[in-house]
Amino acid sequence: MTSPMPELPEVETVRRGLEPYMVGARLIDVEMRRPDLRFAFPDKFSQRLKGWRVAALDRRAKYLLARMTSGETLIMHLGMSGRFRLDRQDTEALPGTFHHEQVIRSNHDHVVFRLDGPTGGATLTYNDARRFGFMDLVNDDELESSPHFSGMGPEPLSPELTPETLSVRLRGRASPIKLALLDQRIIAGLGNIYVCEALFRAGISPRRKASTIAGGRAEKLVTAIRDVLTEAIAAGGSTLRDHAKPDGELGYFQHTFRVYDREGHPCPKCETPVRRITQSGRSTFYCPSCQR
Repeated sequence: MTSPMPELPEVETVRRGLEPYMVGARLIDVEMRRPDLRFAFPDKFSQRLKGWRVAALDRRAKYLLARMTSGETLIMHLGMSGRFRLDRQDTEALPGTFHHEQVIRSNHDHVVFRLDGPTGGATLTYNDARRFGFMDLVNDDELESSPHFSGMGPEPLSPELTPETLSVRLRGRASPIKLALLDQRIIAGLGNIYVCEALFRAGISPRRKASTIAGGRAEKLVTAIRDVLTEAIAAGGSTLRDHAKPDGELGYFQHTFRVYDREGHPCPKCETPVRRITQSGRSTFYCPSCQR
């Protein structure tokens, strides 16, 4: 099975793994080994970063945001295969232990950040075999209006997402709920894996019309989304603390999925075989008995 795009829990785990080394650190050098990733790098990318410190490392949906003391924010998206390798003294760490194995090759190292920070010197290397990731630089006061974030929905773990707001955002939508939840304008950061898992926990069929999600169904779905993401982040965080091997397994969390990637396996609730269907070119896994 092809490794899918990193989702919100994966990105949040990477953020937490990098935060101690990046926040407060000064970028003493930024080495670009090619002129582009998915898109061309911003004009004078290295020069605009060198010499400045990282004031904060945040996440918005599936984006990492390094807020620089220069007044600009470095936006980083991992795409399909992007990841960071942290080299510090005798330790090489790959933030996160995951579900799908990936082979990391140095010829796919595209950007190298050399840091001088509170934990000492470190080298942060961005590796991306498929080059679907990208980096951008945006002024802080233009961040929310930038093409990356304009019109983006609320964070799924924020107080902004309530059953009421979800119902309003889904009102009048004839598309299946699975596809509606993947629309970043409705909720930011949800991806295929955790949408499948949340719909299973909420007992909602992925085929159900999005506009019918209201009242008790909306309440169950919001709770399931929060629980699935929180548990996945916690699983990543626990493995991350002990993971500092250069040959570490990469892909998706060593997380016990209940339906995702389990076609034909018994449902953990009723033992009906998990079914897989295709919706807009993406695999959907669900229990045809438990999900209505």
